[in-house]
Amino acid sequence: MTRRFLFVLGSARADGNTELLARRAAEQLPPDVEQQWIDLTEHPVPDFEDLRHDSDHVRPTEGNVALLLDATLAATDIVIASPLYWYSVSAHTKRYLDYWSGWLRTPGLDFKETLAGRTLWGVTALAHQEQVVADPLVGTLNNSAAYMGMRFGGVLLGNGSKPGDVLNDAEALTRAKTFFAQEAPLARFLYEE
Repeated sequence: MTRRFLFVLGSARADGNTELLARRAAEQLPPDVEQQWIDLTEHPVPDFEDLRHDSDHVRPTEGNVALLLDATLAATDIVIASPLYWYSVSAHTKRYLDYWSGWLRTPGLDFKETLAGRTLWGVTALAHQEQVVADPLVGTLNNSAAYMGMRFGGVLLGNGSKPGDVLNDAEALTRAKTFFAQEAPLARFLYEE
C-alpha cells in the first residue's frame, strides 16, 4: 500500500506554530508519498453525540464528517497536528477523535480493523519550556493508537507562542527533518510496558 499521510490540523489559529512545524516535517517526506491536509476550523464538525446504546449508526455520506471519515480510512499515517491547549489536544482535535467512537460502531466500516497496523503521529507547539507538560497530549494520542492497534510514531514537540516562534526552535526543526523517517513501534498502553 502506498503511504498516504493525513494531516489533521487542530489549531484555532491559521498558520500557527504547530502547522508550521508539521509542514517542515512533511517537507521531508518522499515525493511519492501522498499528503492530505484537513484544517478542522475550515471543516468543522458538530459536537459528537454518543448514540452507542440508543441508535443505529449510519455511515455519513456528505459533509465534513464524511470527509474526515473517508480521509481517515484512506490514510496509512494520521498526523494529529494540535497545539497544546490546557495541557492536551485542542477542542477541534478532541471532537475529531470523539467521532472515532461512533465510527467504531458503524456497520460495514470495520474502523478498528482498518486502522490496526497503521501509524498515528503527533505534532504540537507549546509555550512552556518544560516539554513534560505535554505528557497528557502525548498520552491521549498514544492511548488512542494502542486502543486501535495502531503504531505510534510519537509527538514532534516545538516551542512557540507568538506566530512564527517555532521557526526559532532549532532543536525542533532538526527533529522535524527525520521525524517521519523513524520506525514507529506498535502502540502500547503505559500499564503494558
